[in-house]
Amino acid sequence: MKYLSTRGHSPALSFSDVLLGGLAPDGGLYLPEKYPQFDDADLTAIREMNYRDLAFAILSRLIADSDIPADDLRGIINKTYTAEVYGFTRKDQNAEDITPTVKLEDDLYLLSLSNGPTLAFKDMAMQLLGNLFEYVLDKKGETTNILGATSGDTGPAAEYAMRGKKGVSVFMLSPHEKMSRFQTAQMFSLQDDNIHNIAVKGVFDDCQDMVKAVSNDAAFKAKYKIGAVNSINWGRIVAQVIYYFKGYFAVTESNEQKVDFTVPSGNFGNVCAGHIARMMGLPIDKLVVATNENDVLDEFFKTGIYRPRGSANTFHTSSPSMDISKASNFERFIYDLLDQNGDKVRDLWSGVDQGGAFNVKTLMTKVRGFGLVSGSSNHEARMQTIRATNAKYGVIIDTHTADGLKVALEHREKGTPMVVLETALAAKFEDALVEALGDVPPRPESLNGIEDFPQKFTVMEASAQNIKGFIAKAID
Repeated sequence: MKYLSTRGHSPALSFSDVLLGGLAPDGGLYLPEKYPQFDDADLTAIREMNYRDLAFAILSRLIADSDIPADDLRGIINKTYTAEVYGFTRKDQNAEDITPTVKLEDDLYLLSLSNGPTLAFKDMAMQLLGNLFEYVLDKKGETTNILGATSGDTGPAAEYAMRGKKGVSVFMLSPHEKMSRFQTAQMFSLQDDNIHNIAVKGVFDDCQDMVKAVSNDAAFKAKYKIGAVNSINWGRIVAQVIYYFKGYFAVTESNEQKVDFTVPSGNFGNVCAGHIARMMGLPIDKLVVATNENDVLDEFFKTGIYRPRGSANTFHTSSPSMDISKASNFERFIYDLLDQNGDKVRDLWSGVDQGGAFNVKTLMTKVRGFGLVSGSSNHEARMQTIRATNAKYGVIIDTHTADGLKVALEHREKGTPMVVLETALAAKFEDALVEALGDVPPRPESLNGIEDFPQKFTVMEASAQNIKGFIAKAID
């Protein structure tokens, strides 16, 4: 299996090389040259597997044995997906399930993804990524410096996965004073020498633009061995594909049944994994993209117009991890929409990268054929959804999951299971939950008072030159 850039002007690479490289040299994102297919017999064979065996069954189709031998890959997976790592919050459920489903009512489910060490769905991929990085770097005798951007959950998940890892340093950009207090404390309280937190004066899109600018400087990237753990990294996406299969099997009895998934979306990484699962043969009917007030993706799936609005027009909301205007992983979907024509993708994104927009409304029938629809939420709606979910089902959800559930209910069809992907534990957004429910949401005892822990971070203006200088000084 080789991987190609969505912009068509980078050499085909192995999984290990893509893992360490992040963004392609031509500015594109990597995808497999072809999606492996799971037919009815394959789905039957893996239906009853536990999470670790399911992960191996999927990943082994995407990672060549000559790249990471099967025994080594299985060892990495078995080290990652354990009850000790993912039994953090669900004391009332079997931690071995890793991603248990919560039935709200007939044909309506939550897929629990907040069981990892930072209480967010990003842990599902990031813990695997940390172990893959350590393995590949050791095998190659190399080191890497990870540069990432976070709107709230990627940062903590990456840092907890990479702290103490041999040969890895992390430089994580976040929008200054725009994450929840809990998310900020999770990152900034880490004192590890290989973790560097930079608070950028701006919004997430500014942070993401800085990461891309550094990654597009080939000389700097090579000299300082810059890698990525954002969802631009293919390893992140493929790890998220696994729980779509797991969720599908949990709510169906036969491979003939279709399932709808609703995904709270900002950077399009999580829903992109669902799209890829569908391309691999998982019987998904609809993939529902749920946005907050930053509804660029909702606008696209309703009109065919993709129009990022820039940092000045990005709203700071009570579901802050979705406060994103430019969805990096959206390029992967457009690549498939355009029949994997890298030249066409490059032309479209040359305009986007200069602050423009594009219109593919003549292809909306094809978009629907991929099963993608959308909806949006706002502060009042998410507060009401949190209250209603607690009152009706006795379940406390976070603000992002509330956006997802609100939109899911608008697209629900009788007889088709609807699975809403949980985003994070409600405790990560305490202020909003207090507003909604009048009470502090529960959190693991070990994290009581985390907001008062000593914090280590650097405040920086939004400038690629600034972060380059910071990285060079830290490494040289």
